[in-house]
Amino acid sequence: MEHPAVILPEEQAPEGAEHCELCELAKQRTRVIWGEGNPRASLMMMLDNPGAREDREGNSFVLLKCRPIRAYNKPGARAACLPHLQLQLSQKRTLLLFGFGNVVAEAVFPDKEGASVKALRGSWHAFQGIPIGFAYHPLAVRRRPNLRGIFIEDLNALKEKWKEIQQVKH
Repeated sequence: MEHPAVILPEEQAPEGAEHCELCELAKQRTRVIWGEGNPRASLMMMLDNPGAREDREGNSFVLLKCRPIRAYNKPGARAACLPHLQLQLSQKRTLLLFGFGNVVAEAVFPDKEGASVKALRGSWHAFQGIPIGFAYHPLAVRRRPNLRGIFIEDLNALKEKWKEIQQVKH
């Protein structure tokens, strides 16, 4: 069954997270960007951090909740944002995760040596008991057209995993 595309409003950061000061990005950001989408969705997709457009308009599904505008301690920021991701996962009752890019891979598996899309893509892993897959970041695919076929393959794998989870759910 196909679903029509719907643009949903940006989700507001919950109380306590909207003024987060757990990392140095608090001094760089304009605001905290929580994400967007169906609050009841059981699939969550994650990118690295908001860009200028997301900072202005919202409309982002991001791991880091603040737009960096200069160099920062990346491992520290990822560690600081992890509790926010965990809160989102608990609120949404997520059944499937999909990460785009090395920043997400490194953040989700900080202790795994060589955590990268290249190493993790093509198979399913678990993050807090939730299946997670990976694909190259869309901007990397745009810059390196040779990744396009791999990217499409990964999105098809996501589609198949989603179908599998939906069958088990019903």
